[in-house]
Amino acid sequence: MMQEHRRASETRLERGRRALAEIDGQAGENVVAALADIAPDFATYLIEFPFGDIYSRPGLDLRAREIATIAALTAMGTAAPQLKVHIEAGLNVGITRDEITEIMMQMAVYAGFPAALNGLSAAKDVFGNRDAHTLPQTA
Repeated sequence: MMQEHRRASETRLERGRRALAEIDGQAGENVVAALADIAPDFATYLIEFPFGDIYSRPGLDLRAREIATIAALTAMGTAAPQLKVHIEAGLNVGITRDEITEIMMQMAVYAGFPAALNGLSAAKDVFGNRDAHTLPQTA
């Protein structure tokens, strides 16, 4: 797993791209592309620091890191786009839909019902989008 072996020859950006690819496929490249015309350096920072420095550390596996991230973004109550990305990432690293729902319900205790409701709404969107892309299409 990514956290178990940091490669000494890798740059922060390379390490970050590798970590992000483990979590969410091409998401890192999509972030870079989306910000290329307005803030390319910012896109680089978004990959280097969180994924190249933090997600790559030993001590927590990717599943635990995504649980913490989903909880934090839910508690913020104002980061729905980022929360949706991390709900997807959580599903990709083995967090179940029921666990994601429970994480958000837990946040109602500490962040309030509005934040939990916003989180559950984001989860419903992600789950629905995944279902729409996995169900067979009928003519």
